[in-house]
Order: sequence, then structure tokens, then C-alpha cells
Amino acid sequence: MKRGSIFEMDGIPKFGEALPLAMQHVVAMIVGCVTPAIIVAGAVPGGMDSKEQVILIQSALVIAALSTLLQLFPIGKKGGFMLGSGLPVIMGVSFAYVPSMQAIAAEYGIAAIFGAEIVGGIVAVIMGILVKQIRVFFPPLITGTVVFTIGLSLYPTAINYMAGGVGSPDYGSWQNWLVAFFTLAVVTALNHFGKGIWKLASILIGIMAGYLVSIPFGMVELSSVGEAGIVQIPSLMHFGVKFEASSCVAIGILFAINSIQAIGDYSATTIGAMDRTPKDQELQSGIAAYGLSNIVGALFGGLPTATFSQNVGIVTTTKVINRWVLGLAALLLGTAGIVPKFSAILTTIPQCVLGGATVSVFASIAMTGMKLVSSAEMDYRNSSIVGLAAALGMGVSQATAALATFPAWVTTIFGKSPVVLATIIAVLLNIILPKSRDEKREEAKKKKQIKKKLEEDHKEFGN
Repeated sequence: MKRGSIFEMDGIPKFGEALPLAMQHVVAMIVGCVTPAIIVAGAVPGGMDSKEQVILIQSALVIAALSTLLQLFPIGKKGGFMLGSGLPVIMGVSFAYVPSMQAIAAEYGIAAIFGAEIVGGIVAVIMGILVKQIRVFFPPLITGTVVFTIGLSLYPTAINYMAGGVGSPDYGSWQNWLVAFFTLAVVTALNHFGKGIWKLASILIGIMAGYLVSIPFGMVELSSVGEAGIVQIPSLMHFGVKFEASSCVAIGILFAINSIQAIGDYSATTIGAMDRTPKDQELQSGIAAYGLSNIVGALFGGLPTATFSQNVGIVTTTKVINRWVLGLAALLLGTAGIVPKFSAILTTIPQCVLGGATVSVFASIAMTGMKLVSSAEMDYRNSSIVGLAAALGMGVSQATAALATFPAWVTTIFGKSPVVLATIIAVLLNIILPKSRDEKREEAKKKKQIKKKLEEDHKEFGN
């Protein structure tokens, strides 16, 4: 293979150039990739033992690495069958699924999550095939409302973690709050005053600082690290697979949403770093690969993955689009995943430290949603869509007895996580409520622009 520049898609760059850039991607996303696994493990009734937690974290890292490699180096060829976008993106376990996964784990067990993930993967494959026809139902106003609701729904998780974790003997103690706020202070300071790697790695550094401060309080127990092995590959069906109808519906809807959200990440990558829009085949193949990798990942205990926006940000900022650089990041991630001792260390992080570090992440998710929402004109119609969707979604999930007289499946789909109900309401209202003349005119104009651009891309691609 020929040598290549880090600013070109193909060609192998010098290892000395590629390694620090790859490490930058790993540092920026590794905490976000493993934290959902830790949160979900804590939601299982009675809690998971440390060995099972280690395996769940391992699987998350390995499947994220393999999913990334499939996106970077597609199977097939351009112009024919292709699986994978071929774009410089990083995949990781998504926080978007956490509220629903917590509810499913608590009600039906961890195996039900993987059954629902398989169904969700099938939904994503279908979304990939029909992406051009379906994306019209998910304009920025709708995806923004969904992302905003996801952020809001994660706040109680962060606060409970900051207090020490629900069910822990010292829940709400001043020691937990002290360590949590210290961690949050470090993360916030680095985000606003740090530069370069200090800013990119703010969450990781914050967790390390909080971890060190928590040791004198006796919050760290390292016995699981000593018991963990040196090398271990995720095994097939370790956690089992259980198909529970309401869980499948809830996760399936989230996969549909994330498929559309992936279009935004693909578009941000190509527009910001490659000065073009993504081609139809790249979108279709990328989303189909996202679905297939989740189907396979579920069989090996990997929680649902999605494109990671923080890594999209790195690509668009640095303009480093070389697939071998991001591929090296995926290999580092996968290597960390097959070393149980590394995963075991992550399970020793006190919950108050995780809470202090992730509350800013959840706040960022909510604000990202608000930015998407604000990209549309906030007239009475659009304000009603956002307000009613968020209000009913959050309200029903917070009023725990609101659906007590309904069948259990209704509660699982609509009452445990606000995201599903908020999505359905937002989509329906966007279809039903009349649009102003200006909106209709602007929408028609955008459709013409998109159609023209797609035709141009198709001609370019065909040539």
C-alpha cells in the first residue's frame, strides 16, 4: 500500500504521525463508550457481579472497534454492493439507548436488551435501504427534540451517581458529593480553559483526578482487578438473548431515530472535513452496516453502538480524514477490550466520580438537541411540537403510576423512558399541524436544492 497524507482518505501515513492522532480519538471517546455499560450493569436487579461487568465492558469496546473498522473499510465496492460508509467516523456505545436499556434491564434482565438490539439492528438495515424516503419525517426540529429529551432523561441518572448510586449504603453522603463536585470542577475547568489534548481529554482527566481523590475516602476496591485475566475474547451468547415485545418496540424506535441522526454525523464529517455532502450510497451503506454490526454485536454482548459526535468534531476540526489513522484508533480500542484487567479497572471507578464526569456530557447532549431545534424558526407551531413532545415524554415517565392501569407492555414502551413517547408525539404533530406559507415555501425550496444536489452527486458518482 502506498504512503499517504493524514489529510487524505487513502494511503498509509507515517506511524509517528498516526499514533498521537489515533490516541486523541481514543481518549475523546473511551469513557463515553464504556460508561453506558457500567450504568446498565447497575440497573440489573441485585446488580451484576464484577466479572460480568468486566465482560460487558470488554464487549462494548471490542464491538465498537469492529463496527468502526466496518465503516472505515467497507465490504464490497463503490457502484455495487457495499456494506459500510467508507467515511472517517468512529462508532461507540450510545447514551441515546441508556434510559430505555435501564428500564429493560430492571424489568426483564440484560438478555432482553440484546434481543431488542437484534430487532433494532434489522430496523436500521431497513432504514438504510429506505433512507431517502424516510428522512423527510425527521427534520432537525424532530431530531433536536429527541436529542434534547434524551439529555433531560439522563439527568436523574447523573445526580443519583453523584450521590453515590441508588442502593449504596452511603448514598447522599457529603463524601460522595465532595468527590463528585471536585470531578465536575476539573472537567469544567479543562473544557473552558484547557487547550489541545487537555480539552479533548477533559472527561478522562477529570475521572482520573476524581479517582485519586476518592481513594483516601475508601471508595476504591481493587480486588476485581487482581482476579481478572490477562487476555479474553468476548464469547458468543454469554448473556443470552431474549425477545420481549415491548422492549423490541422501544429499542426499535430508538434505532430508527439514531439511523437518521447518523445522517447528521456523516454530513457533518463530509461537509466539515471533505467539502462535500455524503453520497446516497455512503448513507445507505453506512446505516445498513450500523444495523448489521449491532445485530452481530448483540450476539457477543455488545450494547447498541452509534456514530460518536465528539469524534466527528475532532475530524472536522483537524481535517485528518485518513482511514488508517482512525483504523489505528479502532485497533487500540479493540486491544483495550480484550484485556480484562483494563476493563476491571474501569469497574472500580466510584459512582460519584462517574456522576461528576458525566453530568456535563448529559448537559451537552441536551444542548446539542436545543441547537438542532433552534435551527428551525421557533414559531407557535414548532414551539408546540417541541414543548408538548418533551412535556408528555418527560411527564409520563416521571409520574411512575400514571400508566398503572394499562398492560405492562404499554408501561415498558411509553412509561419507562421519555424518549419513545416524545419521538412519536413530535413526529405525529409535525405531520398533523398546519405549516405556515413561509415554511411551506422554504420547505419546497430546500427539497429542490436537495434534489438538485443529489442529481449532481449521482452524476459525479456514476462517472
